Order: sequence, then C-alpha cells, then structure tokens
Amino acid sequence: MNKTILHIDLDTFYVSVERLLNRELQHKPLLVGGISDRGVVAACSYETRSFGVHSGMPMRMAKELCPEAVVIRGNSGEYSKHSDVVTEIIREEVPLFEKSSVDEFYADLSGMDRFFGSYKFASEMRDRIINETGLPISFGLSSNKVVSKVATGEAKPNNKIKVDKGLEKPFLAPLSIKKIPMVGDKTYQTLRNLGLRKVQTVQEMPMDVMQRVLGKNGRVIWKRANGIDNTPVIPFCERKSISTERTFDLDTIDVHKLRGILIAMTENLAYQLRRGEKLTACIAVKIRYSDFNTYSKQMRIPYTSADHILIPKILGLFKALYNRRLLVRLVGVKFSHLVGGNYQINLFDDTEEVLSLYNAMDAIRKRYGDKSVLRASGLGARSVGRYNNPFNGQPPLVLAHRKQ
Repeated sequence: MNKTILHIDLDTFYVSVERLLNRELQHKPLLVGGISDRGVVAACSYETRSFGVHSGMPMRMAKELCPEAVVIRGNSGEYSKHSDVVTEIIREEVPLFEKSSVDEFYADLSGMDRFFGSYKFASEMRDRIINETGLPISFGLSSNKVVSKVATGEAKPNNKIKVDKGLEKPFLAPLSIKKIPMVGDKTYQTLRNLGLRKVQTVQEMPMDVMQRVLGKNGRVIWKRANGIDNTPVIPFCERKSISTERTFDLDTIDVHKLRGILIAMTENLAYQLRRGEKLTACIAVKIRYSDFNTYSKQMRIPYTSADHILIPKILGLFKALYNRRLLVRLVGVKFSHLVGGNYQINLFDDTEEVLSLYNAMDAIRKRYGDKSVLRASGLGARSVGRYNNPFNGQPPLVLAHRKQ
C-alpha cells in the first residue's frame, strides 16, 4: 500500500488569531511580539514581508523597515486555545495524526483512496477547520512528510497542493535549496558557496559528495532533495511528559531549600524542552511527606519552554500545595501535554538580551552538561539527592537573580 501523508499548517497563526479577535486588523501590516524597541518579532503578516521583515528580528528593526505596521504584544493563551480547537477537529477526523507544533500537523491518510480519496478528504477537513475556526490553513499531500511539508510551503497562503506518487523529484527540482527542510542559514550559505542554488543540482550530485561536504547531514539532505523520506507519523498523545523527582536522605522542613530545589528542577526540565524543541502546556508539582502521604497539583498554561515563565508558576503551585508543617521526604516537577515547537512562542515579553542569554546558557549546557549553568536561587540543589557534577570538581557558572 502506498503511503499518503498530509501536512497541515495554519498560515501566519499568531497574526490570524489576532485578526479574528480584531477584524479591524484585516489586510493591515501586523507585527506580533515584544512591543518595546528591545523586543523581538514573534510573527509578522504577509504585508510586512515585502519590506524585509521576518520573525525573530529585533522589533526596532522591523518598525524601521515597515513603520506603518501595527504592533501587538500577543497573547499566548489565546493562541494555545485556538490550537487546541484545531487539534480536536483533526482528532475527530483522522485516526492517526501528529501535532508537530502549535500550528502544524501531519496525518497518515494511507489507504483512504480505496474509499473516497485522500485529497477529497483532506480538502473537506480543511474546509471544516476554516468554517469552524475562521483561521486560514494550507496543506500539502504526498507520499512522505518532507515532500508534503515543502508542498504546504508552496501552497501558502491559504491553499493546497497534491504531489502524486512518482512526481516528487520533478516537483522539488526547480525550488531553491533553502526550501529543503534541515537547510538552515549556515548550510544554505555553504551550499551557495559551492554554486548550488536549485534542488535539481543537488539531485544530480552523487550522495557521497554531499556527505563529504556536510557530513552525515549531507546524506539526509540529498535524500530529501530527491523526495526520499521514510519518517513515520508519530501519534499525538497529550499525556507524554518529562519529569524529575528528588528523594532526600534526611527529611526536611526547610522551605527555602525546597524552593531552591524546585527552581533547579524547573530550570533543568525547561532546558530539556528547548533542547528537544518541545513546549509544555501543563505543569505539576508533587510533594511526599515523611508519613508517606503524597500530594500533587497541576495547572494548564500557554505553551512555553522558558525558565522565567515556568519557575514562578511552579513556585506558585508549591505555595498552594505546601500547607502542612510536616517534614518533606520528596519533591518533584512534571511537564506534560508536550508538543513540538521552539522558543519563538515566548517572544511576547522578551528582549534581544533575554533571548541571547538563553542561547548562551543552552550552548554552555550542551557543551559542559545540563547543570553547568545554575541560577543562584537554585544553587542549594547541588548537594541534594542525585545531583551529578559534570565538571569533575569544577563549580558551575552561577547566574545571580536580577529583578526585572
């Protein structure tokens, strides 16, 4: 049976939601992100792109390029809510789907051509999403995830493309090599320096040449350029999670110490999210007392992977949960309802300095270990439970807390 993979993308998602909330923003150039000059663009409308504006650029620069643009701070809670509505529609329609980010989905429609046709089914589901949510949506349909994703990009804005089996290479050939998933700015520049501009040129090259230039990634990029991809659709499950717990050698009632440990746990789990390009929408705190009674409390939150957003919420849960004057035997933190995504969703409050700090901290952690950078408030966790020092005796870099 031939594979049939659908890729769905909600066009300029944050911008589209803002326009649903305020119809006066229709057809106006719109920037969503940090509203100060030191803020960062989280999303931008198509009207701004002709001025050279793109997501991730400093808001100051974006306003200089497109001074007539309307700037909106953004509301991640609203975006999460609309994402959940679309997710529920897809869940009702499709037996196997993957939510790869808050605004992007894959679905395995293999075998549906026997009954009423995959393209017809995908088109009807797209119409239902548009009618019930008011959000523009594009899709690509092909034999694998990579070609479908590229097809969606070519279909935008608010359209659809089907690439029939056997036509993957001709479809990809005239496109820019930057359209290949996995080709970022650095790889693109490397390939351009070699004189490569179109996907067809990569298709005509021997695989081992690409591998010599780009290492193991060269092999993957060559396959993708040739429309070859066997990546499966990973079933979406809201209950997938990451967590950590700490059992104390000696039970404690030191609230300051418990808060420090929770901060360190949250900081580490947040880094794990960013490293895996994941976002969480549900957090929980767990406490086990010396009498072995165990309690937990959780809350739903807008999708995020940012320490400075997660830590106050975790401490708030702990404050609400910890109401007994008993010795504590164990504490734990859990993040669930994970979806694919990157730090961009948290740009509404951030400045360039904050983003640079996160990038620098994560780079240090990637090179020297998860706990190589710690907030001063979480430093007490080093001597508790299963803390492993990655420095062979060298102390971690400590970040002092600075009030905003």
